[in-house]
Parts: sequence; C-alpha cells; structure tokens
Amino acid sequence: MFYWLTEFSSTVSFFNVFRYITFRTGGAIVTGLVFVFLFGGPIIDMLRLKQGKGQPIRADGPQSHLSKKGTPTMGGLMILSGMLVSTLLWANPMNPYVWIVLGVTLAFGLIGFYDDYLKVTKQAANNGFSGRTRLIAEGLIAVLACAAIAYLGKGPIATSLVFPFFKDMVFNLGMFFVLFGAFVIVGAGNAVNLTDGLDGLAIVPVMIAAASFGMISYLVGNLMFADYLQIRYVAGTGELAVLCGALIGASLGFLWFNAPPASIFMGDTGSLALGGMLGAIAVATKHEIVLGIIGGLFVLEAVSVIVQVVSFKLTGKRVFKMAPIHHHYEQQGWTEPQIVIRFWIIAVVLALAGLASLKLR
Repeated sequence: MFYWLTEFSSTVSFFNVFRYITFRTGGAIVTGLVFVFLFGGPIIDMLRLKQGKGQPIRADGPQSHLSKKGTPTMGGLMILSGMLVSTLLWANPMNPYVWIVLGVTLAFGLIGFYDDYLKVTKQAANNGFSGRTRLIAEGLIAVLACAAIAYLGKGPIATSLVFPFFKDMVFNLGMFFVLFGAFVIVGAGNAVNLTDGLDGLAIVPVMIAAASFGMISYLVGNLMFADYLQIRYVAGTGELAVLCGALIGASLGFLWFNAPPASIFMGDTGSLALGGMLGAIAVATKHEIVLGIIGGLFVLEAVSVIVQVVSFKLTGKRVFKMAPIHHHYEQQGWTEPQIVIRFWIIAVVLALAGLASLKLR
C-alpha cells in the first residue's frame, strides 16, 4: 500500500523513499512487531476461552511437558496476522512473487489450523489431520506455486537447480523442477513443524533463516549485487525481503508471549506456514540447497524422525530415546532452556555457513 505513494514522489520528494526495498523491509519489521505486541494478548485470551483445555499433551512424551497442560495453541494466527498486515502495507502489490509466497504461507497455515482444530476439539495429540491427506494438500499447493515460479522465470535458469559454492554448477531439471520445488516446500513446512516441540525452539531459528533469506532475496533480485557475487539474478525476487522482514517482526512479537513458560504455542498453524514460506522463498531465489544449510537444524529434526521410524520398522529397535531429536536430549537429562539455547547456537552457525556460499565460489 505504501509503495503506491511513490506515484506522488515527483510532487513530494520524501515519498521516493518508499521505492527502496531496504526501507520498506525495516518498516515491515516494525509493523509486524507492533501489531503482535498490541493484539497478541487479546488473541491469546480469545483462544484460551475458545479452546478450554488448550493443546493436548502427548501421554507418551516427556513427563516435564505435563505441566504445560491447558496452554492454548494456534499461536501461529498471531504471527500470520502480523505478517499479513505488514506485508500488505509495505510490499509492492504488483510483484507476483509476493502473492505466490503469501499464498503458500496462508494455504499451509490453513492446513495447520485445521489440524490444530481437530486436536483441540478431540483433545488428542495424535487425532489431527490424516497424514496422507495433509501431505497431498500441501503437495498440490506447492506444485501450483512452483509452476507459477517457473512460469515467471526467464530462460533455462527458471527450471534449474543452482549449486552453492560453485559459480557455474547449474543443472537444468526441466519439467522435474516443479516436483523438486514442491518437495522443498513441503519438506521445509513439515521440518519446521517437527522442530516446534519446546518453548521458543522453532521460532528463533525461523527468524534466523528469515533474516538470511531476506538478505539472499535482496541480493538475488539486485542485478548489480548478483553480478558482483556471481550468483544467479532473478528479477523481482528482491521484494521477498519485505516479506522476510514482516515475518521477523511478527515472530519477535510472538516470542514475547512464547518465551518460557509459554503463554501460547505456535501450533501447526504457525510452524507449517512458516516452514512453507521459507521453502517457497528458497525456490523462488534458486537457493534450495542453501536452505538445507541455513535450515540445517530443521533438517536434523526431520531426519531424526525418519531414522527412528525406519529403524524401528526394520529392526524393532530405536536409535534415539525419543524423536524428534530434541526429545532425545530431554530424556538424557538436558533441561529445556539448555536444549533451546544450544539449538539456537547451532542455527546461527548454520546460517553463517549458508550465507558464506554467497561469496565463496
């Protein structure tokens, strides 16, 4: 909305500042943060009233989690509301990448909301959306988004996989790009969802990844910087930095309420949506592999679940005391703050490694 003020820049020179992505990204951060600060409390009160008993706690989970019984879930509504308002105010509404990523985010959020709704109404942690049905819905959304991204691109690069650390290592996937991109988006959404098991554990790594991809989006969408860094230029993706800013601001506001002991849980409403958003931005900016580095913590959580399931089905034995891996460390005696802060440190290190790929070629 504010971007349209540039139409009057010839009359009021100050309005020219709204052309700059960096300025609007900063504005998006502040707006998202203020919105959640102002409306977070009332949203929590409403959800607590509507949900009654709050999010059900797994009976077979860590015993320390039983004290969290009664805490409301669906806190992702706070994040998505703040992010949506901030994006509509600060992003360029004529940029198609904005609507594609926003569409994936809200659609994944809707799937997560329905899953949370089923769990709350049935008061059973495992009685949510059918896993197969949920994956099919996510896959269809991701395929449509990737097809749109491929359509917007120019030349072979639109359907190519770009390898980090090598300036000329590009592999054209052709028609398989859509399926690969969909896998990245769905995988990212569910990986963040699996990570969201402790107070503050998922939201800070999400912010770290969003900040990293905000920088990547800005550089990839700027011809001069892309040429200097020898990364693939994708026209229009710079605007996604504004969405990353909106996500960071809204997430900071949410963290205020989610800090231990949490007043509200993010729920699938938030974790699925935020992971899907990161995946969509990675596909749009041609940095899918870099997402695997920056979001390595999410990958580790997802892989720990896969390894646990496969091992138990094949051998009847478990590799970890409990999966995802953060529960394994809980069973080993680590306190919740120890796990959360140490995983945050890992997320920072991985983000730095991912960003290093922009220069080391």
